[in-house]
Amino acid sequence: MLTDPVVEVDDLVKQFGDFIAVDHISFTVPRGEIFGFLGPNGAGKSTTIRMLCGLLTPTSGSGRVLGLDIIRDAERIKQRLGYMSQRFSLYEDLTVTENIEFYGGIYGVANARLAERKAWVLEMAGLTERQQSMTGELATGWKQRLALGCAMVHEPDILFLDEPTGGVDPASRRNFWELIYTVAEQGVTVFVTTHYMDEAEHCDRLALIYRGQLIALGSPRSLKEDAVRGVLLGAEVEPLMEALAALEAEPAAHDVAIFGNALHITVTTAEDEAVVRAALQRAGITIRMLQPILPSLEDVFVSLVEQADREGGRSANE
Repeated sequence: MLTDPVVEVDDLVKQFGDFIAVDHISFTVPRGEIFGFLGPNGAGKSTTIRMLCGLLTPTSGSGRVLGLDIIRDAERIKQRLGYMSQRFSLYEDLTVTENIEFYGGIYGVANARLAERKAWVLEMAGLTERQQSMTGELATGWKQRLALGCAMVHEPDILFLDEPTGGVDPASRRNFWELIYTVAEQGVTVFVTTHYMDEAEHCDRLALIYRGQLIALGSPRSLKEDAVRGVLLGAEVEPLMEALAALEAEPAAHDVAIFGNALHITVTTAEDEAVVRAALQRAGITIRMLQPILPSLEDVFVSLVEQADREGGRSANE
């Protein structure tokens, strides 16, 4: 994989009145990487991506995309990137073919080349047999693929995907990520925002953003290895809320969080498992399972968010 930076962000800030949506973030993205921007709704993901796409002007700081300045060269950047939002940005009263031709025209794709690109989009999206169908009649998964094709009709060097799988069924999400892998293998840099932890596992690297600040940056594996200090225990217990209350009062349990119908408990060493078990038993809790487990990205995110809250939102840019 080539390593020359396609995205460079330095101390970027976006403020709306008194509200700081993006708070002094810095990172780089090399060519051909699938870079994930992970965080809860309202964390600053979409605001950042819109600044990088030249759609919003930063309050301060700087950024470059494909070597172009995001303030001075915003219009040139727009011509060289692909952008897809959660709403897909399709015209539902146009046919599949008409949507492709419309976006090809916007991006200045010449007629001869447009015919080739239109055929590619139809094949990629699996819509060759439905090219004259009204877009509004398509199922959500097909609209998603068509939107991706329209975002790539001009063969961009970088593809920005802003929450592209929201409201899409699991099978369509899986198929969509297979397409993203194919795009990245062709050398296109993919910058994707998401709040789905399972999708974040597919990225080469992740930036975790919370309250506008970057709180971690690294590969999914490195984040899981570094973020959860000590030993993580998984516990299937009844009743759940009473067990949570009991462990929140136990000094050996540094962090306790609910994950589905279980608890994830961070302790210092494996020997603390006995202390946790005793605390639950004293509270009259039924223990169905209590054992060390490997951390998930959700564990990582919860741990880092709690740490950021304890430290008053101090940035952890890397």
